[in-house]
Amino acid sequence: MNRRSRADARFGARLVVTSAATAVAAVPFSLALVLVESQWGPLLRLDQGAAGRLHRAVLGHPGWVRVLEFFTQVVWGPLTMRLLVAALVVWLLRRRAWRLAAWAACTATAGGLVGLLVKNVVERARPHLPDPVAHAPGFSFPSGHAMTATTSCAVLLLVLLPLVPRAWRALPWVLAAASVLGVGFTRVALGVHWVSDVVGGWLLGIAVVTATAFAFEAWRSDVGRRRTTPGQGLEPELVGADPEPPAGPPLR
Repeated sequence: MNRRSRADARFGARLVVTSAATAVAAVPFSLALVLVESQWGPLLRLDQGAAGRLHRAVLGHPGWVRVLEFFTQVVWGPLTMRLLVAALVVWLLRRRAWRLAAWAACTATAGGLVGLLVKNVVERARPHLPDPVAHAPGFSFPSGHAMTATTSCAVLLLVLLPLVPRAWRALPWVLAAASVLGVGFTRVALGVHWVSDVVGGWLLGIAVVTATAFAFEAWRSDVGRRRTTPGQGLEPELVGADPEPPAGPPLR
C-alpha cells in the first residue's frame, strides 16, 4: 500500500470516528445545558422574557409574521441550506475534489443526525404562548433551523473562501453571520423556540464542524500539506489547480 492510500485510509477512519465521538459527546453536553436552563432562574427568565417581548411585537401584525416565515422557511430554511450543500458536493465531485466533497457531505449529515438525536433524548417542549402566530412539530432543543444554518454556512464558507478575492473575503463572513443570527431571531420571534434552543443549535453546529474540520486538517498533514486557517478555507489549492495531491512513492 502506497503513502497516498494509507493517508486516505487514515482520513476516512478519522472522519468516521470523529463524527461518532461528536455525536456521543453532544448528548451529555446538551443534557447539561437543558438542566441549567430548566433550573437556573436567570436563564429561565431570559427565555421567557425574550419570547414574551417578541411575541407581543409580532402579534397583530400578520405582514411581519409572513416576512418572518418566508425567511425562516425559504431563505434560511433547512431545505434551502441542505440543497446548497448538496449542490456544493456535486460541484466538488465534478472537480474531482473527492475528499473535500466527502468532508462537506459528512459534516452536513453528521450535523443533522446529531441534532435529531439530541432532540429526541432531551424531549424539551416548545414554547406555549397565548395566541400563537406559528406552530412547529417535534421537540424544541436544540433548534434544528439554527444548527442546520450553522453547519451549512460553515461548510460553504470553508470550501468556497479560496475562490473569493482576498479583498472581498469579509463579505461571505458577514452574509454567513447574518444568516445564522437571522434564522435564530425568526425562530424566537415566531414563538417556536426559546433563546436557549437557538444558542444550543449554534453551539452544537460549531462543535460538529470543528470536529470534522480537524479530521480534514489531519489528512492534509498526512500528505504533507501545510495547515490552514479558517480565513483561508480548508483547501486553498482548490483555486485553479487539481485539489487532490499527487500520488507519493510507494512505502517500502
